[in-house]
Amino acid sequence: MHDGASEPAVPRTAGPAAAVPAGGVPGTRTKRRGGGFIRDVRRNPVSYLLALPAILYTLVFGYATLPYLMMAFQKFSYDTSHFWQNPFIGFKNFEFFFRSDNAVRVTWNTIRLNFLFIAFGNAVAVLLAVIMNEVRGKWFLRVSQSLFLFPYFLSWVIVSYVVYNIFSSQYGLLNQILEAFGMKAHNWYGMADAWPGILAFMRVWKDAGLLAVIFLAAIVGIDNELYEAARIDGASRWQQIRGITLPLLMPTVVIMVLLAIGKIFYGDFAMMYAIIHDNGLLLPTTDVIDTYVYRALRMTGDPAQAMAVGIYQAVMGFLLVYGVNRLIRRYFPEGALF
Repeated sequence: MHDGASEPAVPRTAGPAAAVPAGGVPGTRTKRRGGGFIRDVRRNPVSYLLALPAILYTLVFGYATLPYLMMAFQKFSYDTSHFWQNPFIGFKNFEFFFRSDNAVRVTWNTIRLNFLFIAFGNAVAVLLAVIMNEVRGKWFLRVSQSLFLFPYFLSWVIVSYVVYNIFSSQYGLLNQILEAFGMKAHNWYGMADAWPGILAFMRVWKDAGLLAVIFLAAIVGIDNELYEAARIDGASRWQQIRGITLPLLMPTVVIMVLLAIGKIFYGDFAMMYAIIHDNGLLLPTTDVIDTYVYRALRMTGDPAQAMAVGIYQAVMGFLLVYGVNRLIRRYFPEGALF
């Protein structure tokens, strides 16, 4: 004699179709057929519409212009109707730059200035992010974030006037302060050695706020249980920063540094030309590849030579990113970009 309550009930199925739910077995992926992209566009039209300008910009200026790299190996002429009809001259367009007396100087200036921008910019941004993460006053945090971000939205033309009002020889604020304390005023726009530091300071002042927001977002994503466990173990705020915040923030910092190294051979033309202009007294320490090519293009009118230097910058940037990424992947795998 069997007790019906002791036997498990077996559900009845009407057939093979009832064995699997219509949406598939929970926890497993069902293979989609064609039309997945179109379906996703229909579900998220606003998101794709917002991404459309960036997509078009990348397609036009990132891919549609690739055939024009041939100009670097041609003798460009404005008389031809199509650029591919220009005669091929090999690497002669590269000679105008590499055989000039300024090639080593402008390359060194570009690397040195960008190294200062990357090193001090990321260091200050990490410091600001850690400080903002430790601040508990919401009102102070909102005001400080707005103040740090505000310079980023200023154009370099406006910043150049700020720099001029500070370092002007006759009416500059800095010279007025020096004279007020009995010290000698200086002709800052004639002191070439002082301007790498001045440019680095202005770059950090303008861009560190945005980097700090990126690093702060990475810090906010750290699991709060790690801090609770550290507090239970008696760790101080500084020990929590040193043992939890900074190590877990490093992968994000390394990725941002790698992205910046990719453009280390590109001087910020807008910044350099807006602040320095064509001041020959400052060119020995502030003339970068981009401003040099601009002046050469303005004087010679040959875009093929400018394209040759652009290829040189791109190749060197790629080699730097690849080499630095290999080193990081060997010694700090968590921060490798690829």
